[in-house]
Amino acid sequence: MITTDQKESRVNLTVFGEFTLADYKEFEEVVNYKVKFEGPVSLFFDLREMSGFTIDMALEEIRFARAHAHDFARIAILTDDQWVAWSAWLSKIFVDADVRVFEDADDAEAWLSGIESPVA
Repeated sequence: MITTDQKESRVNLTVFGEFTLADYKEFEEVVNYKVKFEGPVSLFFDLREMSGFTIDMALEEIRFARAHAHDFARIAILTDDQWVAWSAWLSKIFVDADVRVFEDADDAEAWLSGIESPVA
């Protein structure tokens, strides 16, 4: 299950439990709308409550990232899981965005707002 929250030029996504293809498609709709009407957006993924993801979701994420390589400004990923952090760094291959992984929500929020965090 996911929740999304939209702000100006930004989409926040929180994942609870398993991240499925249906969840990712819902996220894509929100992002596509924002990009169409606002241009490049920043993304904030809160993955602290994610228990895993499906393979079809992971493949869709790669496809979506490649199709939108220039549509993201900054991507903050909030997690304390080293494997999720590793896959986030791998996603940097597909997008021009500045991607950073955080363990603290306040640091991620500050960075997305343009305030550099001492821990990046």
